[in-house]
Amino acid sequence: MDRHRKIITILLALLAWGAYSAFGQVDLTAADSLPEMPTFTDTLVVDTIVTFVETESDIDETPEETQIRTEIDTLYWGRDSQPLERFYEKLDRVLKTRQGNLHIVQMGGSHIQAGTMTHRFRKHMLDEYGAPPAARGFIFPYSAASACNNPNDYKTGKDRPFNLIRNVYQSYAFPLGASGIAVWNADSLNSISIRMNAPEYDFVADTIILLGKAYGWPIDPILKEDTIYHFPDSIDFENDRYYFFNFDHTVKDFTLYFPCSKGDTFVVNGILLKNRRPGVTLSSIGVNGAQTSSYLRCKNLTRDMELLRPDLVIFNIGVNDAYGSSFDSVAFKNNYLKLVARIREASPDCAFIFVTNNDTWKKGRKGRYYVNKTGPMVQDVMYRLADLTGGAVWDQFAVMGGLKSMESWRKKGLAQKDRVHFTASGYNLMGDLFWDAFIRELKKERK
Repeated sequence: MDRHRKIITILLALLAWGAYSAFGQVDLTAADSLPEMPTFTDTLVVDTIVTFVETESDIDETPEETQIRTEIDTLYWGRDSQPLERFYEKLDRVLKTRQGNLHIVQMGGSHIQAGTMTHRFRKHMLDEYGAPPAARGFIFPYSAASACNNPNDYKTGKDRPFNLIRNVYQSYAFPLGASGIAVWNADSLNSISIRMNAPEYDFVADTIILLGKAYGWPIDPILKEDTIYHFPDSIDFENDRYYFFNFDHTVKDFTLYFPCSKGDTFVVNGILLKNRRPGVTLSSIGVNGAQTSSYLRCKNLTRDMELLRPDLVIFNIGVNDAYGSSFDSVAFKNNYLKLVARIREASPDCAFIFVTNNDTWKKGRKGRYYVNKTGPMVQDVMYRLADLTGGAVWDQFAVMGGLKSMESWRKKGLAQKDRVHFTASGYNLMGDLFWDAFIRELKKERK
């Protein structure tokens, strides 16, 4: 009773309170322990560790004009690709019958956190197959923290900036899950608002699941829809991380409050938006700067994947793994195999598509840029991963023109000055090219 009285008091304060003060970042020092991981043996080839040292000749090289190679824009299937065959059979069935659901998750670094390429893929799926949208799926309130970019198809608001944790940090105070990122708050009058920003699609939810955890006094988050406040209908006490809000109608926009007392903290790891509609849900998981090892440090990854239950994971992780002065192909391959094992532990029938790195450049002496020569090495590992996992490869590196091609993309306004990231036009083009390769396999299935 005292606890409910405290929550009601806080609600009344929320309605009356209008002046906000700044809330600063807190230094995170507590280490997150790494769970045990399985080992794998690759008998296909002999692995090598490739180390690159910058040379004057690298920096002085002049790239030739390259062209996009649409003739090789396809998926290359690995050996024993039964998981992928089953995925396409299910996709065909869902799109034809308008019955059942299918969940695709795209994982990566900054390319995926931006959301542009993933939403382009989502747009093709919805526009070309004429299906009403299923649920929006898994989202993260990135811009609840300062200087953290958010996908454009939904807007995140806050009263004051939340503290941020990313899986690229050396250590962090609270464990991470599948999102690879978290925001946390110790202020009872702070909130996170979510507003859908894709008016051409009716993204609504009748179940909202908050992934998070209270530290200190048990905290029940409160969801506000229009003028009505809702307490969780149920809490997953076994995992101690999921709060379920169920509705007899559909919800598009909402605000979450976290009634913290002094010394309490609430950590948000993500939000899952679900509804009863049939169709395909496409979610994205991206963290700026993330490597394969970054996601392996997220000890609740498998647990969260049990909630998401992906039918297909599209891996776009690799640019940050291969951007340093050395690239260890053995560690890179084994990290990916560990990720696959963790996801299949949660979703045994999950299929995988591995996307090769885009061509990237580095900034050298006197501000001059030179090509990063790890692209072909990553490309080789991805093909081997497809064989080992029964997956497929989308060879983004080859399709965009191969080594040194990023400079041509930059000159055409498709890549940014850093020659690592694309412009919005470039990401949209990559989304178009991936869609063409992806849907070509479905058309083969239907023949």
